[in-house]
Amino acid sequence: MAGIYIHIPFCKQACHYCDFHFSTNQLILPQLCEAIRTELSLQKGYLKGETIKTIYFGGGTPSLLPQKELEVILNAISKHFNVDESPEITLEANPDDLTSQKLKELIQVGINRLSIGIQSFDTGVLKFLNRAHDAESALNCVKLSRDAGFDNLSIDLIYAIPGQDNSAWRKNLEQAIRLSPEHISSYSLSIEKKTTFGHWLRSGKLKATDEEIAAQQFEMLMEELELAGYEQYEISNFSKPGFHSRHNSSYWQQQYYLGVGPSAHSFNGNSRQFNVLNNHIYLKSIPDKIPFEIEILTAANKINEYIFTTLRTSQGCDLIKLKQDHGYDILVKYPVYLKSLMDSKLASVENNILKLTRSGKLLADKIASDLFAEEIEN
Repeated sequence: MAGIYIHIPFCKQACHYCDFHFSTNQLILPQLCEAIRTELSLQKGYLKGETIKTIYFGGGTPSLLPQKELEVILNAISKHFNVDESPEITLEANPDDLTSQKLKELIQVGINRLSIGIQSFDTGVLKFLNRAHDAESALNCVKLSRDAGFDNLSIDLIYAIPGQDNSAWRKNLEQAIRLSPEHISSYSLSIEKKTTFGHWLRSGKLKATDEEIAAQQFEMLMEELELAGYEQYEISNFSKPGFHSRHNSSYWQQQYYLGVGPSAHSFNGNSRQFNVLNNHIYLKSIPDKIPFEIEILTAANKINEYIFTTLRTSQGCDLIKLKQDHGYDILVKYPVYLKSLMDSKLASVENNILKLTRSGKLLADKIASDLFAEEIEN
């Protein structure tokens, strides 16, 4: 199983928190799509004949793409790769783009899963985030998507937003549950240096949410969605039974994927590639060559990535597989630390599977890094 990720680096406007690669200048969108098709041709051997079971249009704002461009890109994928008969094809969308006509076009080209960037159901908060939609369109786009025939919807929500107290966050969760999407992704607001919020934080115009409040809102997220029948199959991702994101799950399972477009990443088990973070350099380089950097993964890289990704999932970290595939025995290397995690009820080890508890998920990154292999162990 393998996946293809297509990065569409255009947005109507810049959200105050976003540090992804994008441009608000859409004049070069047609040329960029043509370059993406060329890159797909140049990279046709990257996945070594693996069957493509997932295709994901991310960004940026892929819902800005006209139907024709989506069709041509999907046709290029079918031409150059072995695509499964029933692939999961996801498109990230903003609520303000999802008109009845747009949704009809998405169905026609084969999109069968929508990931909608709602972020909040509070118009005031949406303005603060500099989103292009309001609360009414956030609700309406879900109804329109259902009416169009989509039966696999994911919505994004952000918590730990400055000024949003626990009561307001609970109301967002209650509204999300009433809409009953098949999947919910929810992330704590991260204030990055080069964003508007980053500038505001340095100037004193913005105060970040207290870590304790962020933790409380994360716990509310877990509790409310569990009661509503959602499984937390990855720390930030919740789904109804049978609706895990197949594409994102492949990342956490170390399956191969090809990333196409400016800033897209690729992984083939032995290395990672990172396309250039510049639309014009990308366009200038293709069709002669793909402008990317490559990182050859060391033994320690592979071990640490396995620990980091699997600990985030409900399946946990398989210590036997880790030992067999990478020669790394956590039980031998960190017996005292593992005991402390279990005594503190932050983790459990059953049948050689290391899993984080609900409390442990609050400290997932630290726990994973504490278990990492050192580079000298290659």
